[in-house]
Amino acid sequence: MRFLKSALLGSAAAFAAVGGAHAADLPVKKAVPIEYVRVCTAYGAGFFYIPGTDTCLRISGRARFEGGYQTSYSRQYGNNIGDTSGYQGRMRINLDARTQTAYGTLRAFVRLDAGARTGYSGVGQSGTQQRIGQAYPGIGTDQFGRDSQYMNVDKAFIQFAGLTAGRASSFFDFYAHDFEIAGATAGSDVFSTNLLAYTATVGNGLSATISIEDPVFRRTPIFSPFAVSPTVSTGSASNFGVTVQPTPIFVGPGRYGLVDSIEKSRLPDFVGAVRLDQAWGSAQLSAATHELNVGNLSSAGNAGGLGAGPILVPAHTKNTQGWAVQGGLKINTPFIAPGDALYLQGAYGDGAQLYTGYSQYTGSYIQSTTTIQGQKFAQYFSDATINPFTGQLQTSQSFTAVASYLHYWTPEWRSAVFGSYGEQSFSQSARAAQGAIYGLVSGLAGAPGFGTNAVGVPGTRFYQLSQALRDTYQFVAGASLIWSPVKDLDIGVEGFYTQIGLKNGRAIDLDKSPGAYNLVTQINNGSYVPRTASQDSVSQVRFRVQRDF
Repeated sequence: MRFLKSALLGSAAAFAAVGGAHAADLPVKKAVPIEYVRVCTAYGAGFFYIPGTDTCLRISGRARFEGGYQTSYSRQYGNNIGDTSGYQGRMRINLDARTQTAYGTLRAFVRLDAGARTGYSGVGQSGTQQRIGQAYPGIGTDQFGRDSQYMNVDKAFIQFAGLTAGRASSFFDFYAHDFEIAGATAGSDVFSTNLLAYTATVGNGLSATISIEDPVFRRTPIFSPFAVSPTVSTGSASNFGVTVQPTPIFVGPGRYGLVDSIEKSRLPDFVGAVRLDQAWGSAQLSAATHELNVGNLSSAGNAGGLGAGPILVPAHTKNTQGWAVQGGLKINTPFIAPGDALYLQGAYGDGAQLYTGYSQYTGSYIQSTTTIQGQKFAQYFSDATINPFTGQLQTSQSFTAVASYLHYWTPEWRSAVFGSYGEQSFSQSARAAQGAIYGLVSGLAGAPGFGTNAVGVPGTRFYQLSQALRDTYQFVAGASLIWSPVKDLDIGVEGFYTQIGLKNGRAIDLDKSPGAYNLVTQINNGSYVPRTASQDSVSQVRFRVQRDF
């Protein structure tokens, strides 16, 4: 027994020795080194090195809830109005990548914004965002006009050695509603456009920028009395869009033809800005050019159009350069409280309404619109009209002025007070010319209807009361209170008042006399007297909870 045990133990030892010898001959696998994420301190807090590169990346974002109340004075049948509340949930994701090179910092920045919006215009549905393809409307019975999904590539640009290329905020802008929740004051604020720019840094905080920018995000349609509006058909999900915008002009004393007034993408906008940033604050002077163009006269128009009498086809409509200038000033006032600041800004535009931002509250990218529930008359924002006698463009003029002050009561509590005033004007000759073409077209059998875009024949009562191409003003005033109990969390409320009005005279009240534009003859002969108004107003309150990270 002892012999057997000794034999077994000896055999086991022998096998172990042989196995150890073979194991010693096998290659040893080294552990893969773990590359830990390193903090990058070169560009501020939150940056880290992308593993395996010398590029620093910062990931950040935002979550937001917003609710609001807006007064409503009408539930008029057939107009899909009467909403007083609105809600939205928004998200934002930022990626900021930077690499140090021999030429300076190479930067790429991407920002994606998205949200779900319901309720009244402004908080809920945004016609402005839908018109530029950044929001998509719900089409249910109870959803159309008050529900939309919002999605926007807000930023996607590269910066290198003074060059900025991609999607970014316009270099024309300055204040851009920095202290506001709703952004209701008049003023330029194109936060997403496509551009190619170069900025030269002179020194002592002084810089100068030349920027080539996408004109699509600065266009307000050329006025057309036959304005075709993009809509979603009731009961069906038909594609919506406008492919021709017929605008009548004279092709003889008793004839008219149609020009397609849709603008085409030809020349970019050219923007220049000089900016000064110092400890006391900032100042900026901006200027821009903006091309206006239209399509050709229809073949029927060239052949004599509609009507009777001799044929006298005017010259082709020439392109026109609109332009705008802006001055802005920001004054830091730490002597009142740390963080306090005052913004002052003014802008003037000729054929460039969106550079002055006059339509900021009411709605953009459309010749006229109404935002107030049951609004009494529409404002017209067109950059130009087509003179029906000459076939040439006549530009409109607009200006805006805004002031905004931010005050910190304590490090956790702050308030902003803000206000703006603006006007838009069309020349008397431009409106009278549209009245003349109305006089011809409206008297012809089978001619298209003008609807609420009808100007009327000059000298008549209807001409005095029609809303189209009237000179208007807009006034906004508001204030906010925001609580930041912890870093990067804002809980705030904002209220503001908006008034729109006519600079002269009165206009038909569309809410009180909704059928008046079908009774032109009766208005002119005195058998029908419509209700009229010279101004309209609305109050709104917004509540916001926002977390940045």
